[in-house]
Amino acid sequence: MASLTDHIEDYLKRMLAISTRNFVEIQRVELARKFACVPSQVNYVLNSRFSPARGYLVESRRGGGGYIRIYRIINPRSRSWTEIFDRMEEIPFDPVWARQFLKRIYEEKALSLRETQMVQALLRDEHYRGLSGEERRRLQKELFKASLEAILKSSY
Repeated sequence: MASLTDHIEDYLKRMLAISTRNFVEIQRVELARKFACVPSQVNYVLNSRFSPARGYLVESRRGGGGYIRIYRIINPRSRSWTEIFDRMEEIPFDPVWARQFLKRIYEEKALSLRETQMVQALLRDEHYRGLSGEERRRLQKELFKASLEAILKSSY
């Protein structure tokens, strides 16, 4: 059974899909009223389901004429995969970010469901028992990057 959060997310994604613009503009209060919830629930959905790692940018303006704009970031295929992998070298590896990124490129149809599930399996900590936290993240990062490079080779 889908949660309220799932319903709000699906609604916003449908709005983006049918939008003729590169964004969707909503009012927090109106959306909360539509789903019979408090505005903070809308904030939660925006913060947890519409992050840059998931392929979205949220712009918010508070006040009387306030609005929320949700932009869909352009398909990651248009960016160089080597650029994305280079960025991974600059920041500490985070499996949560990696899962969000996988979900995004799956939604963009850059990966199949099976490929996504296979790469997600590499991110499970239980496969790295006996390794220190730092060693585990280093190995996860290397395997994540190598598997994506192999799958996406034709994309770059």
